Amino acid sequence: MIATLKAEEQSQLQLVEREDIDDEEDLFEAIDKLIAQGINAGDIKKLQDAGIYTCNGLMMHTKKNLTGIKGLSEAKVEKICEAAEKIVNYGYITGSDALTRRKSVIRITTGSQALDELLGGGIETMSITEAFGEFRSGKTQLAHTLCVCTQLPTNMKGGNGKVAYIDTEGTFRPDRIVPIAERFGLDPGAVLDNIIYARAYTYEHQHNLLLGLAAKMSEEPFRLLIVDSVIALFRVDFTGRGELADRQQKLAQMLSRLTKIAEEFNVAVYMTNQVIADPGGGVFISDPKKPAGGHVLAHAATIRLMFRKGKGEQRVCKVYDAPNLPEAEAISFILTFSVITIL
Repeated sequence: MIATLKAEEQSQLQLVEREDIDDEEDLFEAIDKLIAQGINAGDIKKLQDAGIYTCNGLMMHTKKNLTGIKGLSEAKVEKICEAAEKIVNYGYITGSDALTRRKSVIRITTGSQALDELLGGGIETMSITEAFGEFRSGKTQLAHTLCVCTQLPTNMKGGNGKVAYIDTEGTFRPDRIVPIAERFGLDPGAVLDNIIYARAYTYEHQHNLLLGLAAKMSEEPFRLLIVDSVIALFRVDFTGRGELADRQQKLAQMLSRLTKIAEEFNVAVYMTNQVIADPGGGVFISDPKKPAGGHVLAHAATIRLMFRKGKGEQRVCKVYDAPNLPEAEAISFILTFSVITIL
């Protein structure tokens, strides 16, 4: 697993190109294909300016949202949607077809055998994986490790793709990437070049950064989007119970955007979350904490992982909720992510 890559493999990794994934082009259809359906190039430019770069992404927007784009009337939106429906099938499919689509899902190793076994092979593309826990429980450390593992070739359980990192708490450390890259025998410089990073300061800035990703992901082979942490700015920018409903609505909109990115571009979304005290936990619960974000965030995440501190430098990861994984725990040594045992 940790064998040094050959020189030609390193070269291929450093120059990840779109042609490397030609066999996956059917995952999304470029918005430019609407021209062949009689849509004006100027209207397509308006869609791109609004962050819509694929027909798949277009079908994920309501007509109400599309008419909100400057220069697009209801008649134009109707015509555009009809043209997109001829290119992208968003109707019913058989269970067999759904199974075939699932074969395009890539599982990216976490760098820990214990965690990989816990997750059925690693974190999935086309899904949102949420990791919540108190500070120093290993959430951001896993994010840094995934920045490297995602760039490994698929035969090494990687994603052979690039990484987008949105940092809301100022915890990204590029110097931490260097020893992790060296552990896997990769060139640290090439690994860092394949990570695009942005520091978000408000929830609006965070949402706009997500909108800007569509252009990059439609042109380059990204396989991972990290948001660390997803809730921090919402807890700062919205205060008190009077703003709670508005906060949850804005949070739901951003989470919906994350879901669409994951499915539209076959990307794995890894987001970290904070915990809050649970006064209703009762005296019989030793650690009465629960993930922030409420039901809105709980329903948006595909897989929820709970991190907590163990003995010394041990960190325990538990599958808190998942549609296809049993409830279980794994113990990892976060500093090096070497496996200790599986519970």
